[in-house]
Amino acid sequence: MNPTAENRAYTVAVLGLGAMGLPMATRLASGLTVHGFDIAAARLELAEAAGIRTFGSGAEAAAGADAVLLAVRNGAQLNEVLFGESGIASALKPGAVVIMTSTVGVAAVTEVAAALAQLQVDLVDAPLSGGPVRAGAGDLLIVVGATETARAAAAPVLGLLASTLTVVGDNPGDGQALKTVNQLLCGVHIAAAAEAMALADALGLDREKTLEALQSGAAASFMLGNRGPRMLQAYEEDGAEVLSRLDIFVKDMGIVTKAAREVALPTPVATAAEQLYLLGQAAGLGAADDSAVVKVVAPRRPGA
Repeated sequence: MNPTAENRAYTVAVLGLGAMGLPMATRLASGLTVHGFDIAAARLELAEAAGIRTFGSGAEAAAGADAVLLAVRNGAQLNEVLFGESGIASALKPGAVVIMTSTVGVAAVTEVAAALAQLQVDLVDAPLSGGPVRAGAGDLLIVVGATETARAAAAPVLGLLASTLTVVGDNPGDGQALKTVNQLLCGVHIAAAAEAMALADALGLDREKTLEALQSGAAASFMLGNRGPRMLQAYEEDGAEVLSRLDIFVKDMGIVTKAAREVALPTPVATAAEQLYLLGQAAGLGAADDSAVVKVVAPRRPGA
């Protein structure tokens, strides 16, 4: 999208300028007017340096905006940001859209969508995949559940952020449903990669060569290729750089297994993977990169 006077008249508030929020805000500022808010002063300073106008509260940033982009941890945070003591819902103008980018589960999104509808505000259920680098480049994968009207209202934002945009349904919650399936596979693949790399180490194989060989054959997967190199760093003093916290998969696999129970579907593999992440969190690895799940399988390097 090329910046034009019409695009600059469109304002999006990005609430939360963390590892994903700031690069998304910076990307959006290339074509739209962006308001930003974060509780951390250092993040506000970085946003201002990137040309983003910052505010002292989420409500101030959201006031008059055409869209509000949210990346929250869970359903409780979503409700707090919108309807809590300092919630922004009352500051939203009729016709605005709230774009929800996190994985929080179907029920949380459908409940919030109904409450926002009373304020004439639409919710665009748009959970995304990708990291900070892809966010800054507009190369995210986004799945969307929203009405046609809401999708049109959010199009300037989604068009700048996504390289792949998949509309999965016309209702908020549809995006969450597909993302739940996605996270089942991602969580299982990371856990399986951890077991494979630990086994290779225990058998005395060269870990780097093993990873290279696996990625060249039928056992290859995105998660093996992405998390595998970080698993090689997991046993170093500082561990791997934290690009995706382990406790995020505690949350996401909890959403997966809860959804499966609600439709009476057995998910034994996903449930086993969930237990690995829970064990990792119990061992104090919750804030570590999720590749540290290899240390749950093998607390000490088998080949060391």
